[in-house]
Amino acid sequence: MLEILQVTFPFFALVLAGYVAARRRMLPLEAIAGLNTFVLFFALPCLLYRFGAGTPIAQLLDPSALAVYLPCALLMVAGTVWFSLNPRIRWNDAAFGALVAAFPNTGFMGVPLLVALLGPAAAGPAILTILIDLVITSSLCIALSRLDGADQHGASEAARKALRGVALNPMPWAIALGGLASASGLRLVQPVDATVGLLADAASPVALFTIGAVLARSQAVSAASEHGRLPAADFVPVAVAKLVAHPVLVWLVGRAAIAWGLPLDRFALTVMVLVAALPSASNVSLLAERFGADTGRIARIILLTTAAAFLTFSGAVALVR
Repeated sequence: MLEILQVTFPFFALVLAGYVAARRRMLPLEAIAGLNTFVLFFALPCLLYRFGAGTPIAQLLDPSALAVYLPCALLMVAGTVWFSLNPRIRWNDAAFGALVAAFPNTGFMGVPLLVALLGPAAAGPAILTILIDLVITSSLCIALSRLDGADQHGASEAARKALRGVALNPMPWAIALGGLASASGLRLVQPVDATVGLLADAASPVALFTIGAVLARSQAVSAASEHGRLPAADFVPVAVAKLVAHPVLVWLVGRAAIAWGLPLDRFALTVMVLVAALPSASNVSLLAERFGADTGRIARIILLTTAAAFLTFSGAVALVR
């Protein structure tokens, strides 16, 4: 366990550093958007391209992994929405609560952390989960969020907008280009490859620092707009579902699929279980703010899962590795 903590500690320490810097205003809140832009549009796409180009295309497009991870994501969404809906939490808040329960922080945290723990082969299954969560899970939850008093076209229009957002997100394109390079054997010319390498090397530390800063910003925004105390029952069960129910579900479904003859590689299953054990994606708070959901609730879930994952994720690694 100590060996695992030695690997995971620096990742979570950088998140804490970003949180403290933003909370104490050492980093102005207005600067966080710039950090996020650098990570999302420059550094992280280069990191994903590099991993995609160095991963066999069969791992990036593994139908067995897709057949296990996608149903689990959909079950997490359905279960969280069903559990959350009540007179206070309607479709908008329930849908974004479901998104933080089903969408791990794979891009900003998971890929570099899993590669550090398990080696470069972990990149393929992890990148596949990013595509599933970006294209399907996010679009579904955004569509569900529009069911509050929406007309018959509200959800479908929201889904179309979500898909347009995916099309403008550089991460799927970086993964696709990396997969194309892997399949074709093409390599970038040396100066371009060196530039991509520099940006890719910056992705992990800046992304982790940005996660903490985004959490601090979300907490500050929600505190300014919150009315009354938020009951623990509104956010603690969702955080527990993210850190415990999600990885257990992926493990159970994966083991059952293997027992029924699905040609799923056990290493790929281990990676997907650890992906599911990651804390919630920090950028969901930005989506919740954009669509008018309860950002205070979403920020609490993300903050709780990120803080608790230092122990729960390390424990999951010890159990399944």
